[in-house]
Order: sequence, then structure tokens, then C-alpha cells
Amino acid sequence: MNGWPFWPQIAQADFFGRDMQTLSARDAKYNFGRLIDTARAQPVTVEKHGRPVVVVLAIEEYQRLKMIETEHQAERIALGPTT
Repeated sequence: MNGWPFWPQIAQADFFGRDMQTLSARDAKYNFGRLIDTARAQPVTVEKHGRPVVVVLAIEEYQRLKMIETEHQAERIALGPTT
């Protein structure tokens, strides 16, 4: 589709066995609304100079990951020192 708005193609990548969208930093900047919409459905890797620099994900996914991290920390504390 020609004309504005220009929607960049978001590439597919494999991340820990899970498909993840990839977008250049430039495209993310100029299409921030689309980045947000896509990230609400699945994580999006943003690349700068062809290298991944950040992942944008829905707040629900972030909260889920933080909960897992907290549970793992609690388990490590409960088990005590491993030395």
C-alpha cells in the first residue's frame, strides 16, 4: 500500500521457541501506535543497527514475569544457602 500512513513490515523472529515480532528503532519511532498495538498481542523486539536492543511487551505479560521472578526469589530464600 502506497501513501501515508506507511506501515513498516514487522519481521518474525524466534525467541526462546516463541515467535516474536521485530521492528527497527526508526520504524518503532515513526509508528509508535502500531508498536503499542502489536506489543499488546505479543512481545516486539526493537532493533538498532540490526541488533536487538529492547523488547516491548504488554503490561500483563510484564506483571506475569515479575510474579514468576518474585516466586523464584522466595523459593531461593526458603531453601537457604546452597554452599
